[in-house]
Amino acid sequence: MGFFTIVGFFQKGGLFMYPILIVFAVGMAIAIERWVQLTRTRENNRKMWGKVQGVLEKGEFDKARTLVNKDKSTISQMLAMGLARQGAVRRREDIEIAMEESMMEIIPQLEKRTPYIGLLSNIATLLGLLGTIMGLIDAFTAVANANPAEKADLLSASISVAMNTTAFGLMAAIPLLLIHAKLTSTTGQIVDSLEMASVKALNSISNFSKRQYPTG
Repeated sequence: MGFFTIVGFFQKGGLFMYPILIVFAVGMAIAIERWVQLTRTRENNRKMWGKVQGVLEKGEFDKARTLVNKDKSTISQMLAMGLARQGAVRRREDIEIAMEESMMEIIPQLEKRTPYIGLLSNIATLLGLLGTIMGLIDAFTAVANANPAEKADLLSASISVAMNTTAFGLMAAIPLLLIHAKLTSTTGQIVDSLEMASVKALNSISNFSKRQYPTG
């Protein structure tokens, strides 16, 4: 399909093609921003965990606190909350609650604006259907007053033009829907990695406490 073919297809669809195009553009802008942000978050978390994991396993919690307090990644925010409690209390439950509280703040930030992409996908589909219905109404209205010999040709041409809107709506909706699924999956992977890091950090703190304060 060449450029002029695409332009012709767009022009034949009528006025509803423009709101669909705007919806698609807004959805793609949100998708790009979210993809860049989530990719950066995942990479920063991976780098930070590579630095702090060994420090935690060695029981060097002061050094770990210094590392996470200097970093802006989401994993640092979560670990900072837990390590802040580690110096004051030795109960695993208290540290775990602190990290869960931090996760409750982090997850909405990771999911921010992603649901709008799914919503815009649905809107594009509905605008396409609405444009087709409005086009069919206009087509049948025009055919009603047309010459009987020309009715079949006029109706088929009008229906063909009206269906362009549905086709364009689906062309906009399907990529947005796929991108929404990918972003949701990526967000879930980041949350899972944070939960895994939380458990490993808790285990490191618990193991160190057992060595320092044996119960036997």
